Amino acid sequence: MSEVRFVAIGDSFTEGVGDERADGTVRGWADRVAQQWANNVGTPIEYANLAIRGRLAWPIVEEQLEPALALNPTHLSFNAGGNDMLRPRADMEHIVDAYSRVVRRCDEQGVAVILLSGANPSRQLPLSTTIQRRGDVLSAAVLRRFAHRDDIVRALNWPDAELSRPPYWSSDRLHMNALGHRRVAARVLTELGQQAPADWWQEPAERFEGPSGWAYYREFVGPWVHRRLTGTSSGDGRAAKHPEFIAVSPEAAA
Repeated sequence: MSEVRFVAIGDSFTEGVGDERADGTVRGWADRVAQQWANNVGTPIEYANLAIRGRLAWPIVEEQLEPALALNPTHLSFNAGGNDMLRPRADMEHIVDAYSRVVRRCDEQGVAVILLSGANPSRQLPLSTTIQRRGDVLSAAVLRRFAHRDDIVRALNWPDAELSRPPYWSSDRLHMNALGHRRVAARVLTELGQQAPADWWQEPAERFEGPSGWAYYREFVGPWVHRRLTGTSSGDGRAAKHPEFIAVSPEAAA
């Protein structure tokens, strides 16, 4: 059995939406962390990813946490709350309670916890002030709840002003593109004491490709509003991309 068994749970941020391969499948920061971790240690590691886009914080915990722990991981990453923040009556302390459940269960199982805050998309979104304020409150609440836990790995992306710039975001302005996911992966690896490729930190030129004006609202905002009104989710009917461990081997060129 591999010495590193890494499992990731969460929503679209952890699934990797926005970081699409040529065949349409998503990669994302967690896939990138797993691959570079294997490259660094020089032996295969075990990796699972149970994240599904659109999930709220407590459904992530209720649906993904126990199956993840049943895999007997050495490390478990968790991020949630991005979808909750977009709801009108989001209860930030209730969201942080989900983080507490994850930490408690990982403590009971002897699993190392990696807590992430999501990147900040508010700069280019409608209702940017509201999203910024709620994200600030959630980020501060998580930090306050676990201020006494030096053993928890913290990969804090919300305060990263560079990551909030348009070049790191996909055309929907809500999910990071490949550049954004690389930067998040670099932060996770660094906090784990692992080396990240230097170009994953590289700051790109100012550019953004995607619809604007009414075209943006028609393509992205309208469908989002429709899902809220109909009680549906972008993740309905979707399965986790790696519900069981897969072996991630070091790349030959690494």
